[in-house]
Amino acid sequence: MMEAIKKKMQMLKLDKENALDRAEQAEAEQKQAEERSKQLEDELAAMQKKLKGTEDELDKYSEALKDAQEKLELAEKKAADLSQVRKYPQRYV
Repeated sequence: MMEAIKKKMQMLKLDKENALDRAEQAEAEQKQAEERSKQLEDELAAMQKKLKGTEDELDKYSEALKDAQEKLELAEKKAADLSQVRKYPQRYV
C-alpha cells in the first residue's frame, strides 16, 4: 500500500515537472511571438510612413504635371494665334 502511494507521488511529481516545462516553453514561445509581432508592427509603421511620403510625392508631381500641361496648352494656343496672324496679317490690323 505504501509502495503504491510512493509510486503515485512520483507520477504526480513527474506530471508536475512536465507541466512546468511545457508552461515554461509556452511562455518562451509567447515571448518570441510578441517580439515578432512588435517587429512586424514596427515594419508596418515604417512602410506606412514610406507610403505616405510616396503618396505626397505623387501628389506633388501630379500637380506639377497638371500645371505644365496647362502652360503647354496656353503656349500652343498662343502659337496657333501667332500662326494665324502671320498667315492673315490683314485680318488683325
